[in-house]
Amino acid sequence: MKVAVDISLYPLDADFIPPIKDVIARLNANERLDVWTNAMSTQVVGEFDDVMQTLHKEIGTTFKQLPKAVFAIKILNNPILD
Repeated sequence: MKVAVDISLYPLDADFIPPIKDVIARLNANERLDVWTNAMSTQVVGEFDDVMQTLHKEIGTTFKQLPKAVFAIKILNNPILD
């Protein structure tokens, strides 16, 4: 089953741009996922297991790198994509 995820990272640090760019680059490196980024969030589309495994890995990596961070995530099953 395909899912679409809308994800935003809020590093609780004055230097917040580099960690956001890092997460986006890591998500884009996964060839099984479609990733779009805009000014407010990043959309990740793919098979449920692929998306969830990738998010598990990348969120864990970010939490290890940053002392405090917030991820806001919305997940939609069976997205209609044009």
